[in-house]
Amino acid sequence: MSAVPDLEGRVLILAPRGRDAAVIEQVLARGSIPAAPCAALGEWVACLRAGAGAALVTEEALVGTQARDLFAWLDAQPAWSDFPFIVLATRQSGRRSESAAGILAHLGNVVLLERPINAETLTSAVTAALRARRRQYQVRGLFLERERAEEHLRLVNEGLERRVVERTREVEAARETLAFALDAAGMASWDLDLASDGWRRSPRHDLIFGYAAPEAAWGWERFLGHVVEEDRPAVEAAFAAARDTGTLDLEFRIRRTDGAVRWSALRGRSERDASGTPVRMAGILMDRTEQHVTEEALRQAQKMEAIGQLTGGVAHDFNNLLTVIVGGLDMMIRRPDQVERVKRLAEAAMTAARRGEQLTQQLLAFSRRQMLRPQTLNPNRLLLDFRPLAERAAGGAVALAFDLDPGLDPIRIDPAQFEAAVLNLIVNARDAMDLAAGSARITVRSRNVHLDTAAVLDKGVPPGPYIAVSVTDTGGGIPAEILQRVFEPFFTTKEVGKGTGLGLSQVYGFTRSARGFVSIASDVGAGTTVTLYFPRSSDPAGEETGAGPGSAIPLRRAGEGEAVLLVEDDEQVLGMAVESLEELRYRVIVARNAAEALEHLRGVERIDILFSDVVMPGGMNGSQLAAEARRLRPGLKVLLTSGYVANLNEEQVIDHGELPVLNKPYRRDELARSLRLVLGG
Repeated sequence: MSAVPDLEGRVLILAPRGRDAAVIEQVLARGSIPAAPCAALGEWVACLRAGAGAALVTEEALVGTQARDLFAWLDAQPAWSDFPFIVLATRQSGRRSESAAGILAHLGNVVLLERPINAETLTSAVTAALRARRRQYQVRGLFLERERAEEHLRLVNEGLERRVVERTREVEAARETLAFALDAAGMASWDLDLASDGWRRSPRHDLIFGYAAPEAAWGWERFLGHVVEEDRPAVEAAFAAARDTGTLDLEFRIRRTDGAVRWSALRGRSERDASGTPVRMAGILMDRTEQHVTEEALRQAQKMEAIGQLTGGVAHDFNNLLTVIVGGLDMMIRRPDQVERVKRLAEAAMTAARRGEQLTQQLLAFSRRQMLRPQTLNPNRLLLDFRPLAERAAGGAVALAFDLDPGLDPIRIDPAQFEAAVLNLIVNARDAMDLAAGSARITVRSRNVHLDTAAVLDKGVPPGPYIAVSVTDTGGGIPAEILQRVFEPFFTTKEVGKGTGLGLSQVYGFTRSARGFVSIASDVGAGTTVTLYFPRSSDPAGEETGAGPGSAIPLRRAGEGEAVLLVEDDEQVLGMAVESLEELRYRVIVARNAAEALEHLRGVERIDILFSDVVMPGGMNGSQLAAEARRLRPGLKVLLTSGYVANLNEEQVIDHGELPVLNKPYRRDELARSLRLVLGG
């Protein structure tokens, strides 16, 4: 490596005549300039090819020679090189020959010195030529560095291009795999640009909404237009909340292009820009109709299972009540003349009957099939009203305690689903304990709690204020390997025929539909606690209006000529209702079905109020009769009565449940109060 700079810094001398070469070498040596004499043109060209800083040549050494090799070397110089020549010429009186001028012109970078020449001039010229050549070497270094950089960049670009091609293939393969997997699972993907309202969707997305081919344009208004009107507020609220929480998880109904109503589910996440503003939301869409129907059937099956477990205790309670009623009526018939005794027995029978009515209403509320109807309420009131049924479910061998926070905040839930969930937990807790040991205890608690981000990290809900309702038992606990599976549908540790494995999965689904979650904690040998978490509602809790002492309404008898169209298919109930209405001085028009009632309504006789049972034979129920009656007589007052509303869907109940309903059994005073409220508007 050290030889290269020496070669590139030397001066090659071609002066073959006399002692010129030796003299020139001595002059340059005094100036510390390395020089190398060459004996002939061929040797001189070979040394030039090996490397030199400059060349010093006499004019006569070039004239008349074959300089093809020299010219070939000159023509092959790289772009950075312009080799310097110092030519020592003899003073001439005339012009040079054409061949001599051509050689000098071909050399290019030439300094021509006429002899004689002094040492200083020669040294100065050689020094200048070497300095120019060094600058050329510097340019060569820059060229080489640039070439190396360009080569490196080329190699990098080629590598990047290869990686881009490979990654593109991988992404396309992953996209195809994902699209195939989503399609196989009946799912569609969607990607929403929140700024432009642009939706990118997979083909299945539009198929779910009933389109035979993908639509050219899709936006928020078109999407919301497919959502069933009753579900739109919840969908809009879920999308608005997802901008803050980053998570979208909701189920709703859509109306397809063919008019069919289907259940759909959206799952997704939002993305924010550097400033924290939500800019994008993406996820999956799936048709949940079949799953929804199946889940509803499973919920109903679980309700029936729980009611089956209650049957023994309920039968025992009803037999006790019937003993009081039947025994009291028997003694009244035997001694009707003893007024005080008859009154005492009648009051006891009435109390027993009211207890039976309360138990029946609790069972019907628990077992009814219905759409979810969330209400804002205080769960403590539900738990206290529900307590008698819970005690029967727990059984006499279990101590059931309620530890309720009196300052509990309201929540928005479906009351029947809440009661079903708590009853399932109580039944599970009862079955998990050894009742023979005599220390079985179940505690139901309610508390206000605040959950931070860490507490809800994997729950899919935002942090904030929640209401916790827990059921704790003193059983043997659940092993860790089983604890992680308890919410799976059909997973049960009970014997065959004693459980479906749907209880805790129903509880899980209920809490999710209420925008909460459920957790379970258990220690083997120390018992288990299942806690339901519900987000606090900002709306005030609704209170049931009852007929307690503070709300008593004076008995109202009929006004002058007021008439009631009574529609009832049960003869005994009809007779009792007629007697009660006539005692209240109403004129009673009797119909045993909707067809008879419509005949009266089409007539001209006075009818102030329609009082009809809801469930009736003949193809038209009381709610539908009320709708037809108001069409025939606009403004007609309506009061319905029912002991059990069975098999009525949303379309069969007019005004979405806004018609007043008097529950059976009812007393004369309750009938009078209801008539007064309805007729008074």
